[in-house]
Amino acid sequence: MKKLKLTLIRSTIGYKYDQKDTVKRLGLRKMHQTVIKDDTPQIRGMVEKVKHLLKIEEIEE
Repeated sequence: MKKLKLTLIRSTIGYKYDQKDTVKRLGLRKMHQTVIKDDTPQIRGMVEKVKHLLKIEEIEE
């Protein structure tokens, strides 16, 4: 199954609350923190909303 490796590379300061909330719900709290999530349509939608704040890598597991 494919997975997504998400890294927060930009701060959420100055962005709308819904974008901050989306980053938080992805499990990212600090700058340069990385999480691995399953590649599902729900996660893809969240990533699409805040893609300007993230570094996204697809990994095979």
